Amino acid sequence: MLDRGHEVAVTARRKDVAAELLERLAIPHTVLSNQATGSLGLAAELALRTKRLIGIAREFKPTVMTELAGPSIIPAARLLRIPAAVFYDTEFATRTNRWVYPLATTVCTPDCYYGAVRGTHITYPSYQELAYLHPERFTPDRGRLPAFGLDPAERFSVVRFVSWQASHDSREIALTTEQKREIVAMLEAHGRVLISSESHLPPELADHAVRGPVEDIHHLLAYATTVVGESATMTSEAAVLGTPAVFIAKTGRGYTDDLEESYQLVANVSPLAFDAALTAIADSLTLPAEVRARRQSDLLRDKVDLTSWMVEFFEERYG
Repeated sequence: MLDRGHEVAVTARRKDVAAELLERLAIPHTVLSNQATGSLGLAAELALRTKRLIGIAREFKPTVMTELAGPSIIPAARLLRIPAAVFYDTEFATRTNRWVYPLATTVCTPDCYYGAVRGTHITYPSYQELAYLHPERFTPDRGRLPAFGLDPAERFSVVRFVSWQASHDSREIALTTEQKREIVAMLEAHGRVLISSESHLPPELADHAVRGPVEDIHHLLAYATTVVGESATMTSEAAVLGTPAVFIAKTGRGYTDDLEESYQLVANVSPLAFDAALTAIADSLTLPAEVRARRQSDLLRDKVDLTSWMVEFFEERYG
C-alpha cells in the first residue's frame, strides 16, 4: 500500500510475538495494549485498546480501518463514521462475531468459511496465511535453519502449544502434560523436535524450545517433516508451505477442514480422540516428498495471493 502511494498507520496489541515481529521487520506501529487474561481482563483490555485507537484515528483520519476479527476498530469506526473492513476466518468466535459483523461495513472471509455472517459479506478464494506465505510473498530458505541450531540437511519436526487465552478459546481442551510428552517422544524417533509454545513448557520439554529469530519461523515450517499442535494458524501455515500438519483441537475451522478435505495437508483431530491424533502424526511422518509437492501445487493452483486481493479490494472500494 505504501509503494502505491497510500498512507498507513499500524496498531497492535502486545500478544505473543506480534509486537516483536513488527519491531524486527521495522514496521512503524503503536502498541495499544498488552494481552490480558480471563473474561474481565480481556474486556478491560478491549476498552483500553478501543479508547487509544479512537485517539489515533481522530488524528490520522483514515479512509478505511481494517482489522483481523474487528473488535477494536468497530467502536472507533462507528463513532468517527469511518468505513470498517473486517477480515476473519474463525467461525466459532461467536462472542465477537455476533456484534462485530453487523456493525462492519464489509466482512471478508475465505470462501471455505461456513459460519453465518450478518451484514455485507465478501469471500476470497484463499486463506489468511496466503497473504504472507504465497510464493509471491515468501521463498523458503534452508540457509535460515542454522540460526535455529539445525543442520540444513537435518530431519526435524515442529510442535506448537498455545495458551488458550483468546476470548474464543473458552470451549477448548488443552493437551495434558503427559500427552505433550507422548507427542514429543513419538516425533523424536524421527529426528529433532522443536517446540514453539505460548505458555511455559514442562521442565522435561524445555530443551526443545525454539530458539532463533521469530521472523524466520516460517522457514522452519517449510522444511519440517511435519508440524503438530494446537494452533490452527501454525498448522495452516505449514500446510500452505506443503508441510503435512496435525491440528489438535476440540473446535474446528472452515479453512483447516478445507486443507484436509481438498488437499490432505492437514489432519483435524480432537484431543478427546488422542489415539487418532497419534495415528495422524504417524501418517504425516511418512508422507513422500513428491506427494507433499503435488498437494501444495494443487492448493496454489486454486488459491490466490491474498495480499494482491486485499490491495485491489481497498483501492476499488475505498479509493
